[in-house]
Amino acid sequence: MSEMNNKSVMQWRKQLRNLETPTKRVDLMMNVNTRGTYLTSKACIPHLKKSKIAHILNLSPPLNLNPLWFKQHCAYTIAKYGMSMCVLGMAEEFKGEIAVNALWPKTAIHTAAMDMLGGSGIESQCRKVDIIADAAYSIFKKPKSFTGNFIIDENILKEEGIKDFDVYAIKPGHPLLPDFFLDEYPDTVTKKMESHGAGTKLKEEQQPPSKPPSGAVKETFRIVKASLSDDLVKATQAVYQFELSGEDGGTWFLDLKNKGGDAGYGEPSDQADVVMNMSTDDFVKMFSGKLKPTMAFMSGKLKIKGNMALAIKLEKLMSQMQAKL
Repeated sequence: MSEMNNKSVMQWRKQLRNLETPTKRVDLMMNVNTRGTYLTSKACIPHLKKSKIAHILNLSPPLNLNPLWFKQHCAYTIAKYGMSMCVLGMAEEFKGEIAVNALWPKTAIHTAAMDMLGGSGIESQCRKVDIIADAAYSIFKKPKSFTGNFIIDENILKEEGIKDFDVYAIKPGHPLLPDFFLDEYPDTVTKKMESHGAGTKLKEEQQPPSKPPSGAVKETFRIVKASLSDDLVKATQAVYQFELSGEDGGTWFLDLKNKGGDAGYGEPSDQADVVMNMSTDDFVKMFSGKLKPTMAFMSGKLKIKGNMALAIKLEKLMSQMQAKL
């Protein structure tokens, strides 16, 4: 008899930072990840005790106190590590009765979340969920004495004699994206994520030019402005301000609150509901569909201040405009 916990709620990187994480989001992450794992296990333990081979398996990372894994997403790391701490406590408390372990992937697993974060092509750097299933099965076959372990999927399957891991790859032979919380990979994780439109730092902001710039940014706003309509303004009701760094940067705006809408260079006539900071290159990529806003936001390429619900509305709007850009 086995119980498997794979609870996970997170938020994109910039909102995970201590001062920018909404209290409701902190509560949600703690409730689903840590509290959910604890209470689900608590409910199952009386029944598991009746089994001859009882297991609890949490999909949670090894406990790693390297500050690197805390600084960008402290609340999420605490919530996820809470699941791992359940492993430590319950393995010791129920030793001899229930085996309690944690399982974590060595590389990224292809899921809908990875598609959203990584965009087109990310699947080629992922493994199938089959590797997690096979690793979990290997753990469940072990006796109750196998407890209190933090297991990496590839490692336990190697112990089982598996040598060909290409069978788990979405695209055999292609370089794989390492997962988080493993110290042997931090630099590689950063570089791989950057190759899919992510990054850890924004370029230093430059002073806006003295005259309206030309080029790709101006053309993007021209097309956006031509796409505006009364219905779109009525449905959105928000003013967006873009602080763009790099060539053709400066302050730009998208007014989807007043009259038939407006867009262009300079500050909006009304106070912005959402202010976005990013480079001009990333801005053009984002509006043309080459960089997913969620990926840019999570990785730090896009900074957002203001109403997040209205920021999400803009993401949906961009998908409608991309055919024209």
